[in-house]
Amino acid sequence: MSTLKEILTRRPVAATIRLTVPAGGARPAPPVGPALGQYRLNLMAFCKDFNARTQKYKPDTPMAVTITAFKDNTFEFTVRSPSVTWYLKKAAGIDSGSSRPGHVVASSLSVKHIYEIAKIKQSDPYCQYMSLESISKSVIGTAKSMGIQVVKELE
Repeated sequence: MSTLKEILTRRPVAATIRLTVPAGGARPAPPVGPALGQYRLNLMAFCKDFNARTQKYKPDTPMAVTITAFKDNTFEFTVRSPSVTWYLKKAAGIDSGSSRPGHVVASSLSVKHIYEIAKIKQSDPYCQYMSLESISKSVIGTAKSMGIQVVKELE
């Protein structure tokens, strides 16, 4: 339960905005500009902060960002790593998954690839308390739903 001081210091939230922005590519143009502009947030401050936080990633890597806009025109944001499907497609070297998953195999990946993807996803705020094994199982399930076969070792 929250204390009285925490309740009184909370800022009222105007909106929660979820965007997918390329790493290091936040500009005040669409889609970032209109999404933040309607809540009168400082576009250049967001762009500079976002680009600074995502400079360790390759350019054009799609980053999921959740922006919390407050009523006093300030904001906070969290950046998550790219989606599991993006990592799987990059590792398999395909543009899209199978049109008939379970029937047609789009590509194959080794368990080592799955483990590496799970290690990257473990740094996400939503996965930091999950075990590496459970994240790996989730990644394997996503791979199966995309028609990507998981094998012990690639031939």
